[in-house]
Amino acid sequence: MKTTIFTFLMCCFLSFSNYSQTSSDQVKVGDTFTIGEVKMNNYEHIKFPRKNFIIKRGGIATYKNVVNQEVEITNLKEKKDGKIEATIQLKNGKYFFKSHKYIKVNLDEALKEKELI
Repeated sequence: MKTTIFTFLMCCFLSFSNYSQTSSDQVKVGDTFTIGEVKMNNYEHIKFPRKNFIIKRGGIATYKNVVNQEVEITNLKEKKDGKIEATIQLKNGKYFFKSHKYIKVNLDEALKEKELI
């Protein structure tokens, strides 16, 4: 009886230790990436503002200036569904489309789809 209880407790401790470990290869604040080029400027996971909002704020609504720009992660937030949302800004300190300082990104999907390299 003692051995079964002991093995049960050991199994429980081992299974909980797997959940408590965090991976050190995760992205952290301050990491830099490059915005990749996608077909037809269809960025699904980088939440660029719509063209009418860019124009209303006095910006230039073209994606040519954004492609191959280096960006830096300024904030990370984990949503309730487990997805990681990052806030990025241009590494050189300029504005996206000359109108927006920060842009939000679904980080895991953007890396997978090569929107961020």
